[in-house]
Amino acid sequence: MPSSFARRATVARSVRLFREFRHEQTDPDRFYGALADDTATMIADLHPGSIAGSTVLDVGGGPGFFADAFTARGAAYLSVEPDAGEMHAAGLDHRTAVRAQGQHLPFQTASVDVCYSSNVAEHTDRPWEMADEMVRVTRPGGMIVLSYTLWWGPFGGHEMGLTHYLGGHRAARMYTRRHGHPPKNLFGESLFPITAAAGLRWARAAPDATLRLAFPRYLPRWAWPVVKAPGVREVGATNLVLVMVKR
Repeated sequence: MPSSFARRATVARSVRLFREFRHEQTDPDRFYGALADDTATMIADLHPGSIAGSTVLDVGGGPGFFADAFTARGAAYLSVEPDAGEMHAAGLDHRTAVRAQGQHLPFQTASVDVCYSSNVAEHTDRPWEMADEMVRVTRPGGMIVLSYTLWWGPFGGHEMGLTHYLGGHRAARMYTRRHGHPPKNLFGESLFPITAAAGLRWARAAPDATLRLAFPRYLPRWAWPVVKAPGVREVGATNLVLVMVKR
């Protein structure tokens, strides 16, 4: 158990992160800046040694908010993002960003020390192909971290709120009527019903990596056992983190 990160997984951290979610649409710089700092801290804590000097590949890096958080910790940061509009949404420098699909990473096998993806798997209809690619590009002994929002959790509908429990397509129609435009994350096109059970099946069956840890990202340490409860975890975990080590 990575004790340094477990110690950080407090109620205070959970409350702070959940509060930041309120600003995702209205103040993305604030929201993604806070999320980037938390992500880099989490990866550094989970890493078996110092992350300084490691090559970190961010699959689905978006506008580049995470770059500064990792370079500040001494890592060599690279990112992959398929959407050109998303890459330039914040006007940030993209010297270490590559436009590509997560299912076809343009990197050599065993070429990075850490490969992670944060809140991306739910936005592709082929998440486990992306996960396989993340394993492929990671060197033996390196770490793969896949974190994603669970469809049946309270944040599964993203900006559509809890209406996703009425069905993804219906939730999108309700959002459009209320706001006069469709949601950014459109069910069946850029948002898909991913589950914890599917991720755990993939992780346990991965031929070239070993599952070392699975936990709910935004919950305090005492709530982590929810991941062991089938059914309950789909709602209660909200976001699942899979930590793998490449063999």
